[in-house]
Amino acid sequence: MADYGELRRIRARNPERIAEAAAARRRRPLLGDRDQLMIIAADHPARGALGVGGRPLAMGSRVELLDRLAVALARPGVDGLLATPDVVEDLLLLGHLDDKIVIGSMNRGGLQGAVFEFDDRFTAYDTGTITRMRLDGGKMLCRIALDEPGTSVTLEACARAITELAERGLVAMIEPFWSRRTGHDLSAEGVIQAISVAQGLGATSARTWLKIPVVDDMERVMQATTLPTLLLGGDPGDTPDLAYAAWRKALRLPGVRGLVVGRALLYPPDDDVAAAVDTAVAMLGSP
Repeated sequence: MADYGELRRIRARNPERIAEAAAARRRRPLLGDRDQLMIIAADHPARGALGVGGRPLAMGSRVELLDRLAVALARPGVDGLLATPDVVEDLLLLGHLDDKIVIGSMNRGGLQGAVFEFDDRFTAYDTGTITRMRLDGGKMLCRIALDEPGTSVTLEACARAITELAERGLVAMIEPFWSRRTGHDLSAEGVIQAISVAQGLGATSARTWLKIPVVDDMERVMQATTLPTLLLGGDPGDTPDLAYAAWRKALRLPGVRGLVVGRALLYPPDDDVAAAVDTAVAMLGSP
């Protein structure tokens, strides 16, 4: 287990060490020998989404989350992390991000269940900080709800971030959903609509990657884009075997460049993080 007393001491007395750790971090190319990536996601807590399966506060302990992330990031075949600044900085200070891709989560302002949920403000990373901290890109959630005025603000902010990241040669990872307050439209038609809007955002799509859910008829969904696409793992609930089977099939489709998975691997039903991560890595294309 990590020395969290030392981590807390550094945060209180030597916060400048965060920037020093970012400057010293060993970086790697986005795509290495293997054409598909395994990215571990840990940006749910910043939106107030702490539940996993039947555990409403599963992600409520930061120390436990960091322990689980340390296990996941150390497994062979794990390429990197997607997280908000607080999590990235903890892991930088703990020394877990060398030779990893690091994607900064940008808009976390649409808190789960809030009346302003669809006005998804950029309250975490901005492009300037992603650049200064030597991260590899930025991720943004883009929920498109035709009956929510906040959607227009979110669309404009996402477009601006995509343009700014591309200007700096950084990945813009966009996670689009065709949505209502009752939930996302996870039909093939709904995902295709969301992709069609999202991939047109920004002054260029040269650095844009998609992050989309695995749904029925993924063959038709993947015909909607030529952009590099990562599959969103999501929370498989009590049926991880069914989720894994769907991921495995979708990973074989043209244009799919890997997985971005958080809760499903960090909080598996048997709490064996290493085994869950190894199972997911084994689904990826061979180097």
